[in-house]
Amino acid sequence: MFNKVYEKIKEYIVNNYKFLISLIVIFCLFTVELPYVIYVPGGIVELNDRIEIEDEYDARGTLNMSYVSVMRGKIPFLLFSYLKKDWDIKKSSDITSEDQSVDELLELEKLYMASSIDNATLIAYKKAGKEIDIKEEVHNIVYIAKEAETDLLIYDKVLSIEGKKVRTVEELKEIVNSKKAGDKVEIEVDRNGKIINTTSTIYNTEDGLKVGVVFLNTYEYTTKPQIEVKTKNKESGSSGGLMLALAIYNKLTENDITKGKTIVGTGTISSDGLVGEIDGVKYKLLGAEKNHADIFLCPKENYDEAIEVKKEHNLKLEIKSVETFDEAIEYLKSL
Repeated sequence: MFNKVYEKIKEYIVNNYKFLISLIVIFCLFTVELPYVIYVPGGIVELNDRIEIEDEYDARGTLNMSYVSVMRGKIPFLLFSYLKKDWDIKKSSDITSEDQSVDELLELEKLYMASSIDNATLIAYKKAGKEIDIKEEVHNIVYIAKEAETDLLIYDKVLSIEGKKVRTVEELKEIVNSKKAGDKVEIEVDRNGKIINTTSTIYNTEDGLKVGVVFLNTYEYTTKPQIEVKTKNKESGSSGGLMLALAIYNKLTENDITKGKTIVGTGTISSDGLVGEIDGVKYKLLGAEKNHADIFLCPKENYDEAIEVKKEHNLKLEIKSVETFDEAIEYLKSL
């Protein structure tokens, strides 16, 4: 019986080998992923429906985040990118650190987005004169240098250093600079809900003494009025911070800063209102134009590139660079 089944399978393969080979090739084309990603013009996210605040004010226009679309390096997409002027291929290694996958990078970027939402909420409530009460600052480890001698891990939450609560990077530097190279500092962390005692060895660099780690702040807080910021699972990164802060502020204040316009933008935001540089302004700007934006806000550091893209593609929207949240507010109020 086995021989009969074998002969039938063999006969089928012989008679249909061309079809089977084609099927295997098609399967490989759409499933095999090469070590590249493709950056393409993105789109915009209208923030009105993403932010809910008690007794919020309405807007005549819209405030929108811009984003870059990133496609994985599958063969059909890579081939098609050679036909599309604004589709750019990048090596995965160029956008990730050593020993970090694209998936790991995206997971880390979700943490950056959480921090961005917190910073946007803090600055918007402060500038609108509304109540926000910070219950706790969470210091998340987001980078560990290759040179670091430490048993810290990415995503550890720093609770104390040398028995002291640390609120800012500056306070960490003060503790490190009070030591000398070769000294070890004790760092207490929350690792997946467990309290762990770790150590890091201080070492010399061109920029002074270091422990080789970087942390990112997120916050636990309450607000009056209450706020909810909705996100989607595929969204990540900190570049929407400026626009989130503006959208929250606009819902908290009576005077509508949109003036009925479609305002799109990008830029990180710090808890004290500084607007920071971002990557991919070309793709974000093209996405904004595609969605009929009137104004595109961007960090000062990205302005020259944005103007070059505007000239090259003959874009119609107005581009405005800003360095602070206050500057963005003043500009929009002057429209």
